[in-house]
Amino acid sequence: MPAIDDLKNRTTPVFSAADVTVLFVLGGPGAGKGTQCERLVAAYGFTHLSAGDLLRAEQNRAGSQYGELIKDYIKNGLIVPMEVTIALLENAMRDAMTSSTSSSTTTNNTTGAGVLKGKFLIDGFPRKFDQAVKFEEAVCPAQFVLFYDCPEEEMERRLLERGKTSGRSDDNAESIRKRFRTFVETSMPVVDYYEKQDRVARVRADVSPDDVYAATQAELTKRLGRGF
Repeated sequence: MPAIDDLKNRTTPVFSAADVTVLFVLGGPGAGKGTQCERLVAAYGFTHLSAGDLLRAEQNRAGSQYGELIKDYIKNGLIVPMEVTIALLENAMRDAMTSSTSSSTTTNNTTGAGVLKGKFLIDGFPRKFDQAVKFEEAVCPAQFVLFYDCPEEEMERRLLERGKTSGRSDDNAESIRKRFRTFVETSMPVVDYYEKQDRVARVRADVSPDDVYAATQAELTKRLGRGF
């Protein structure tokens, strides 16, 4: 994993947007981001990276220096310090692009000149404005944000249902409402920032998964072209 101090001081992206396609995938907890990302991976060869999943894996990794910190932040519905999250994402991107076990159907590869190439859906990130700025400054500029827009009542219903079987400590009513407040206060300014640059594809997410996916495909074609 890249050193935190190196990440803090870095001002040039380690990956080029000409070689690495990054889409940020945002939406409130329970908006259906993961479901849509699974379908996009199958159809377009993206690598799906969930910031939340990476953080949960790190908190459970034996010997992690950040495990307890991550656990406390997640339990309280707070946002983990950005350097930790960005370092985990960068590491996962590099691993995906250099893995020798990548399927032949994926577009992630290394060219003869050693240039890393890949297509990534980064799910649940950036959750704060400073995360967005630092990631694009230090890791890779994003093409745009896929924003799944869903009413809180519907998201809460989905999460409480998921909580019956997920085993996740934050799938309970109190933690869910904390997460909603955190999303509105910190992540919506990110959406607004990118929307002013015409870099947000806003997709209605309170309809059927098939309808959400069709709208998502239309946005990708509009912004990246049919052959991307």
